[in-house]
Amino acid sequence: MSVRKLKPITPGQRFRVVNGFDAITTDKPEKSLLAPLKKSGGRNSQGKMTMRHRGGGHKRRYRVIDFKRDKQDVAATVKSIQYDPNRTAFIALLEYADGEKRYVIAQNGLQVGQEVSTGSSVAPEIGNALPLSAIPLGTIISCIELRPGQGAVMARSAGTFAQLMAKDGKFVTVKLPSGETRLILSGCLATIGAISNSDHQLLVSGKAGRSRWLGRRPRTRPVAMNPVDHPMGGGEGRASGGHPRSRNGIPAKGFRTRTKTKSTNKYILERRKK
Repeated sequence: MSVRKLKPITPGQRFRVVNGFDAITTDKPEKSLLAPLKKSGGRNSQGKMTMRHRGGGHKRRYRVIDFKRDKQDVAATVKSIQYDPNRTAFIALLEYADGEKRYVIAQNGLQVGQEVSTGSSVAPEIGNALPLSAIPLGTIISCIELRPGQGAVMARSAGTFAQLMAKDGKFVTVKLPSGETRLILSGCLATIGAISNSDHQLLVSGKAGRSRWLGRRPRTRPVAMNPVDHPMGGGEGRASGGHPRSRNGIPAKGFRTRTKTKSTNKYILERRKK
């Protein structure tokens, strides 16, 4: 993983920091694993805008990712590490012994030619997927399921990882990237290693146009609006805007929005850090 700082030959490149892409081995995706990706521009089925600041952006094709890793005890070889425009992490193309190809989220240190597999009896090595009950304590893990067979839902973005802290009966204790410590069923799958592209947080776009390429439209500051448009709008001169809150009045900066009666609260041992 590396980043490159460009020479400022244009104003947009003066502060730009780009990915070195030294982990990427090919720029041609596997055709059989591509799917069309339709854009909504933030509009619902009635054509009404339900999500602001969306629209435009470069055309993409979806890479079908195997989050379930349900091909048990069949060895797969890593054929290539690729860029995916739909996520911050890199993806790896696996070819199984029976000839089937699948994309998975690539872990840091995953190499072309390396063999990975899924199952409770496989070694806890980078890229292998195991049930949490079969993973040694203290191991760095990612792509974690919340329900057995559901597919990976946690610790999937660039550079993230969780840590297996303890085992107790049918539950294990996992410390998540947010700092939250929670109980997860020991039958859930997790992949060994941290997610690739850990330098993603160091990137600097350099100009507003790059946000437009990603499909993000401009956002107006709430304090610049009128009172009819936002609770923080209005006032004489450059008013500060009062208490920070969202457009529909929900306070920001520390206000807890999680439902107090949520059924899964009992699995959270320690809330995420503020």
